[in-house]
Amino acid sequence: MTERRLPVIPLRGITVFPNMVVSFSIGRKKSLAALIESADYNGYLFLVAQVDAKIENPTEEDLYSMGCIAKVKQTIKLPGDVTHLIVEGVERAIMLEYQRGVKCDYAAIKTVPQDREDYNKAEVDAVMRAAAEVFDEYTKVDTKGYTAETVTNVISTELPGQMADLMAAGSIFKVEQRQQLLETLDPIRRLEMVVQFLSYELEVLKLKNDIDGKVKAKLEKAQRDYYLREQLKVIQEELGDKDGVQAMIDEYTERLNSKNMPEEAYNVCMREINRLEKLQLTSPEANVVRQYVELILDLPWSEKSEECYDIKKASAVLERDHYGMEKVKERVLEYIAVREISPDSEAPIICLVGPPGVGKTSIAKSIAEAVNRKYVRMSLGGVKDESEIRGHRKTYVGAMPGRIIESMKKAGTTNPLLLLDEVDKLSASYSGDPGAALLEVMDSKQNFAFRDHYLEISYDLSNVMFICTANDLSTIPGPLRDRMEIIELSSYIDEEKKHIAMKYLYPKQVENHGLTKSKLKISEAAIIAIINGYTREAGVRQLERAIGSICRKAAKIMLEEGKKSCSVSPKNLETYLGRVKYKNKKKNDKPQAGIVRGLAWTSVGGETLSVEVNTMKGEGKFVLTGNMGDVMKESAQAAISYIRANADSFKIDEEFYKTTDIHIHIPEGAVPKDGPSAGITMASAMVSALTGVPVREDVAMTGEITIRGRVLAIGGLKEKVIAAKRAGITKVILPYENEGDLTDIPDEVKEGLEFVPVGCMNEVLDNIIVEGESVWR
Repeated sequence: MTERRLPVIPLRGITVFPNMVVSFSIGRKKSLAALIESADYNGYLFLVAQVDAKIENPTEEDLYSMGCIAKVKQTIKLPGDVTHLIVEGVERAIMLEYQRGVKCDYAAIKTVPQDREDYNKAEVDAVMRAAAEVFDEYTKVDTKGYTAETVTNVISTELPGQMADLMAAGSIFKVEQRQQLLETLDPIRRLEMVVQFLSYELEVLKLKNDIDGKVKAKLEKAQRDYYLREQLKVIQEELGDKDGVQAMIDEYTERLNSKNMPEEAYNVCMREINRLEKLQLTSPEANVVRQYVELILDLPWSEKSEECYDIKKASAVLERDHYGMEKVKERVLEYIAVREISPDSEAPIICLVGPPGVGKTSIAKSIAEAVNRKYVRMSLGGVKDESEIRGHRKTYVGAMPGRIIESMKKAGTTNPLLLLDEVDKLSASYSGDPGAALLEVMDSKQNFAFRDHYLEISYDLSNVMFICTANDLSTIPGPLRDRMEIIELSSYIDEEKKHIAMKYLYPKQVENHGLTKSKLKISEAAIIAIINGYTREAGVRQLERAIGSICRKAAKIMLEEGKKSCSVSPKNLETYLGRVKYKNKKKNDKPQAGIVRGLAWTSVGGETLSVEVNTMKGEGKFVLTGNMGDVMKESAQAAISYIRANADSFKIDEEFYKTTDIHIHIPEGAVPKDGPSAGITMASAMVSALTGVPVREDVAMTGEITIRGRVLAIGGLKEKVIAAKRAGITKVILPYENEGDLTDIPDEVKEGLEFVPVGCMNEVLDNIIVEGESVWR
C-alpha cells in the first residue's frame, strides 16, 4: 500500500472501477483545472463519487471515502467549456485527506490491495462459475451494450476480484450498490455481491420485457383499429353517411359559428374542435376534449332575459307570494326603478340574513319572477373545497367545472338571478377556502372576467343578480361580508304567522292533499292555537307541517266515518294533532326575592328566562348552574363585581362575598345558554336575594352589564319583546341604545307593554321593586 497526492474530480452518478475504461464529460471549473493539473502527475487523477449528485460544489463530507486512481487516455473539448474524458481505472484508493486548492482540489490517498492469493480454489471456482452463469443470462436479456467478445472476456477472467469489477462496470447497478462493491476489498465477497445484484436486476429486466411486450401488442392493436376507422370513414363518405366523427365536428363548428361569444372563447373552442378531429374518438383524451367543447358551446355568452321594469307588476308578484318582508320588497322595487332609469347599472349583491323558515329562499324565487330573470339556486351548505366554486383543472381525471359555471350553463342566460343558499355554512379545509374563492365572484369590479380552473376562459358574471341567504352573519368571512348588502329578516310575530297560514299555507296544504276549503275548515283561532301550542320557531315550517298533519287526519276521518267535511277549532285541535307540545312560560304569580325574569334570543325566536338566586351562609362560594356559556358566566362575574363595589348603597354587608355562598341557576338546564344580555337580570336577582327585597313579577329585562354598572345594547329586541308579550309581562326594561329598535316592532306587539330605557343599574333597580316595599338606596 502506497500513499500519494493526486488532483481530485468528484463524479456525479458514476463509479469507476479498476481495469474499467469509461468516458464522461466535465464542466465544473475545478474539475477542468484538475484535468490540466493531472499533466504534472503523469496523467493520473483520483476519481471519487459524490454522495448527493445535486450538490454543485462538494466538500469532503459530500464525497465517499473510497475512489479509484485513473489514467487519462483521451480528452475532447466540446462547445460551452465542456470537456469529454476517456479514462482507465488503475487501482482502488482510500482518501485520507481532502485538500481544498485555489484552482483545483487534491486528495491525499492510500492504495488498497487487490486480489489476494490465499483463498480456497474450489470455493473460488464455484463462485466464479455461478457469477458467469448469471452474467451470461443477464446479457441475453439485456442485449444493449454487450457484444459476444465482451461477455467472453469477462467470463474468461481468472481473478475473482477482477471478474467482479468488470461485471459491475458494465451493469446498471445503482450508484450506492456500485460504491458498495468498490469499497468491498474481499474479492470473494465482492463477487458474491455482484451475483446477488445481477440476480435481482435479471428478474426486473424479465418483468420489464414482459410488460414491454404487452404494451407493444396493445399499440399494434390500436394502430390496426386506427386504420380500420380511417377506412370506415372513407366508406361512410362514399355512402353519404354523415353520422360518423365528421358529423360531430360539423355540428360543433356550426354551433360555434352561431354563437356570439368573445374572441378568446371562440379561438379556444375552434382550436379544441380542430384538435378533436385529429384524435382517436375512443381515446380518453378525445373524451376530455369533447366534454370541454360541449361546455363552451352550452354556456350562455350573449343570451339575455328581457328584464321587467314594471314596478306595479313586480310589486304584485311579491305581495302575491309573500306576506310582510317589507325591507326586501322595498329594495327590489328600488333596484327596478334604478334599472328603468339606468339600464347599465350594476346588479345588486344582496344577503338575506335571518332565522330558518322566514322565507329567505322562497322570496328569491319570487324576486326572479318579479324582474323576469331565470332563477338558479346553488346550495353552499357543507361546501369546503375551493374546487367546488372554481372547478378542477383539466389535467385531473374526472375534472369538471365549478358550481358557478354549472349554474350559468343551467340558467342559459347571462343575467339570471343566482341564489347562493346558506352562504354562512361554508368551511375551509386542506382543499382550500371556498369563501375566498367567492370573493372574485361577489365583487362587481372583478367578476366581469371570472376564470374557472376548468374553463380557463374569462367569463362575464357582471350581469348576474346575486342573492345570498344566511342564518348567522358572524360566520361569514369579513371580506366576503363586505361585498354584500345585508338585509336582516327578523322572526314572524304570531299575527304575521296567522296571516301567512290563512293566506298561503292553508290553501297550499289543502290542495296538496286533494281537499278543498269547504271540506276542511280551519278557524283563525285554531291557527293561533297551533302557533302557540304546537310550534316553537321563528319561521313557519313547523306550522306548515302541522297544517299538513291536520289535512291527512281529516282525510282519514272523512273516509272512515263517512263525513263530507271537517271543521277544526281550538276545542277539537287535540283530535288532529295530539296533546299540546309547548306551553308558554307565564309570569310568576307574585313578587319574590331573588327571582327575576330575563329575555333571551334563540334561533327559533324569543324566550323568557327565570333567573333564580339563592344565598346561604358559607365561605363565599359563587356557583353558576343551568348550562351557561362562557360569556354568560363572565356577565355574572361582572355583576358580582358591581355589587361588591356598591354594597353600601344596597345596605349589604361589605364582607358578604366572604361569609355568603351565592348560587345562580337558570332553569331548563339541558338547554345551552350564552350571551351577555342576561347581565342586568343576574345582577338584579343577586341584589334582590342579598337584600331580601322582592321583585315585581310583571317585569322583564334585557341588557349587558359592565363592572361599573353601565347597561349596554343587545340584539334580537323584537323577538324578546314578543316573548315578553306572550308571557304576560307588562313592563320591559331595555338599554337606552336599543330605544330606536322599538320602531321595528309592530304596534300590536307593543300594545299593553311599558318600555323603560335605562343606562345604568340604578335605573334598573328603581323600576323593579314592588310599590310600598323598602328601597335599597
